[in-house]
Amino acid sequence: MRKIIARLKSYYEWLRGFMYGMMVYDMVRGFRRQRGDLEHLFVLISFGDLIGVPILPPYYSLRLLPYIVPMINLWRRRMLREKDLTDLVAD
Repeated sequence: MRKIIARLKSYYEWLRGFMYGMMVYDMVRGFRRQRGDLEHLFVLISFGDLIGVPILPPYYSLRLLPYIVPMINLWRRRMLREKDLTDLVAD
């Protein structure tokens, strides 16, 4: 009896993963990409002076600094990366 229940659970998990991939996965990827783009835009607006784009006065940037420190290196690398037309196409 336990074998049958275990097998049914494994089928259920497989079906659940299949349905997730078929219906929701693409939306989740799009939402994550959009969230990342918005985060990078926020960092650009508030700390653009790190790459030569002064937008906000330094006082406000310094108040936001403790929240932004963990992502500054990734943001700087992404902003200064060389881009071409294939980067605009979502993969």
